[in-house]
This record gives sequence, C-alpha cells and structure tokens, in this order.
Amino acid sequence: MAIDSAEAIRQFQSLIDQVDQPLKITFENMHQGYPTETLVRFLKAREWNVAKAHKMLVDCLNWRVQNGIDNILSVSILKPIVPTDLYKAVRDTQLMGMSGYTKEGLPIIAIGVGESTYDKASANYYVQSHIQMNEYRDRIIMPAASKKHGRHIGTCVKILDMTGLKLSALNQIKLLTVISTIDDLNYPEKTDTYYIVNAPYIFSACWKVVKPLLQERTRRKIQVLQGNGRDEFLKIMDFASLPHFCRRDGSGSSRHSGNGTSANCFSLDHPFHQQLYTYIKQQAGESVSLTSQGSFHVKFPEPDPEDVLIAQTIQSELSRYDSQNGTGPIQ
Repeated sequence: MAIDSAEAIRQFQSLIDQVDQPLKITFENMHQGYPTETLVRFLKAREWNVAKAHKMLVDCLNWRVQNGIDNILSVSILKPIVPTDLYKAVRDTQLMGMSGYTKEGLPIIAIGVGESTYDKASANYYVQSHIQMNEYRDRIIMPAASKKHGRHIGTCVKILDMTGLKLSALNQIKLLTVISTIDDLNYPEKTDTYYIVNAPYIFSACWKVVKPLLQERTRRKIQVLQGNGRDEFLKIMDFASLPHFCRRDGSGSSRHSGNGTSANCFSLDHPFHQQLYTYIKQQAGESVSLTSQGSFHVKFPEPDPEDVLIAQTIQSELSRYDSQNGTGPIQ
C-alpha cells in the first residue's frame, strides 16, 4: 500500500538520522538549513519510494565525502582552476553562467550548448568547473535568494542555447553524459524548467526520437521555444536578467551577442564569474599559490542505462543526418 508524502518524509528522515557523522556533516552542507526540502527532492527523483530515495541520498553523501565536494569552493585544499588563463580557457569552451533571476526569484542558468567545445582542458577541469558552479549556486546563490524573498528557493531555470550546434558535438557526448549523470545522481530536482532556444532543424529531429525515452517527470520540464524565446522569457523575467543571446530580435551567437564581455554571462568578465572566482580565492586566503596548477579529480560515475541509450540515440540521429547532408555546421 502506498504511503502518503508526510509519512514518506518521516520515514526517510528517520533513516537519515542514523547515518554516520561524516555523512551528517555533508548533508548539512547540502541542505543549507532546509533538510525536509532536500529529502523531498530525492523522494521525487525516486517516485516517492523511500528505500530507493534513501539509497540514492546515501550514495550521494558518500560521493561528497569521498571526493571532497564540501571543499570544492576552497582552493586551499583542492587547488582552483588556476592560473587565470586556464580558468578563462575553461570559461571560453564550457559556456555556462548565470544571467539573473526570474520574477519569482529563481536563478537563471544559461548554457551555450551549441558553441561549447570542451577542447582547451582535460575532462577533469570541465567536471570540476561544473560542480563548482553547482555548489556555488546551492550554497551561496540560493540561500541568499531564499533570505531575500523570505521563502525557500531551491530550484533554478536553465536556458539552453543551441546556436552553432555542429556535428563535432558527437565528440563531447561522453563528457556531457558524465556531467549529466553527476547532476542526476547528486543534484536531483534542482531545475524547475529547461528552456531550449535557437534550435536548428537537426535538434527537432533528435528531440522527436529522444523525447519518448525521457521519464515523464523530465519531459514535463522541457520547453522548446521559437527563436531565442525573448518574448516568452519577458513574461517571467525582466530584460536585465535575459541571457545575452536572448536580448535581440531573432537568434544570435552565444559567444558574441550582447554589449561587451561584461554583458556576456559566459565570459570570465561577467559579474557572476568574477564573484565566483573571487569567492574561491578568498576561501583559500594566502595558503595557496594562485600560479600553481592542479585539477580536482572526481570519480566519474557509471552512467544510467537510460542516459546511455539517449546518448546512443543522439549519436545515431546525428550520424544519419551527417550521411544525408555532409559534415559541417548544422543548419
């Protein structure tokens, strides 16, 4: 017999109360004062099955402890992505940033899917950068937003820009699957809605075959908008919070549209990245040389079979398109 949500939360909390002290400490870093809401996220991710949610959360807590995730924002222990030119190279090839907030106070994460090349550093640096942004979002951005609005804000919206999508994106599917799996297993239910903009024809073809493979819960979160979606976004956010690639009529390049690098939310010069990088350096104090170089190695998880199937389907669809149309930019 199914149990109601309140009972599921009670049972889950009782189980988590029994974990070892290191796991309790990392759980506190995770929930940032909102333990019940965090338990609910994991319950949702496992369709409110307490046993499966418990295993998922304990696995996540062990992952955090074993990989030192609590210290990923403190370079004194793990070394930052330094020197600055390496950090900038990562930013230039892993196009991701925060452009502002929705009218409801949710952080807006922009991702330049089409123009991210992931070719200027090792996979470890890109994974480290992604986790750092997740942790900064969850431990700094969202608590501040919750305090400002007087209510818990625990999700964000993501805007995925497909401008410039190329068949060479096939080369990055393995890395993207690793990043996606880390998010699925350790940061579940953190995204309220995924908006896809500037989608070329080939995306529509891929979406048609991938969509049925997604869980219904995930499918409901994805909205594919016409063009750059500006008019739709202005219903839920102010113009100042629009990602740079959504600010002008029609579509535009993720990399170059907007007024200068400070308006480009992917750029190291954007306030979000400046604040993040400054925060990481401040956490280190004077205990580490910021000219040294070293990456943070997270053990890559085994991808979910569903994610593997989705990646294989995308590869198959893009390869089929390539054989029909030749190589080059996808129009």
